[in-house]
This record gives sequence, C-alpha cells and structure tokens, in this order.
Amino acid sequence: MHPSVPEVSAVEAHRRGSTGEALLLDVREDDEWAAGHAEAAVHAPLSRLDPAGVPADRPVVALCRVGSRSAMAAGALAARGVQVVNMSGGMLAWEAVGLPVVRGAGEPGQVL
Repeated sequence: MHPSVPEVSAVEAHRRGSTGEALLLDVREDDEWAAGHAEAAVHAPLSRLDPAGVPADRPVVALCRVGSRSAMAAGALAARGVQVVNMSGGMLAWEAVGLPVVRGAGEPGQVL
C-alpha cells in the first residue's frame, strides 16, 4: 500500500461507485476485466495508466485483483493531486462479500 493513500472496503467502494460519489477505476489487465468487473467501474489497466487522463471531477477508488496494483495506481494518482483511495482486498474481496461481478453486456462474470 502507498503510505499516503487511505483504503476502503469493497462494501464502501461499492456504495461510493453506485451512488456516483466516486469513480471506480479498475486497473487490472484486459483479460481480467473481460472475465468480470464491477458494473460501475471504468477500465484503465495499470500497464497503460496515464494519471493525467483520469477524470478529476470526483474522487477515485482504485481497484485490482487483490489491492497491490491498485495501490501503485492510487499512489501515482495521489502524486498528481487526485483525491484517491485504494480498495483493500481487490476484486477478490468484492466477490467474497457477494457484490455483483459482470462482464460484457451485464451478464454474470467471475474474478480471475
């Protein structure tokens, strides 16, 4: 975890994303995203992430599979002045608490 970036639970991330309070930014790679993601999330793989291209109109919740890549992304975003938190436990934690994972046009997905 980046020392200056706070963390939130999957349940809190879901609440913030579903109400529009925050942008859910999924930094997993293309195959992981295609298999399943949070419905409200925006995809920006860490390998191609441009912090300057992340909308700054609202806070960001960074997420990945377990929380490590998203912590790196959150650190980079925080360094550019973006209000950002990292979702602890990543999509595995999201799935574990029963939050919806979708793919394609909204059909059920899975976390890789």
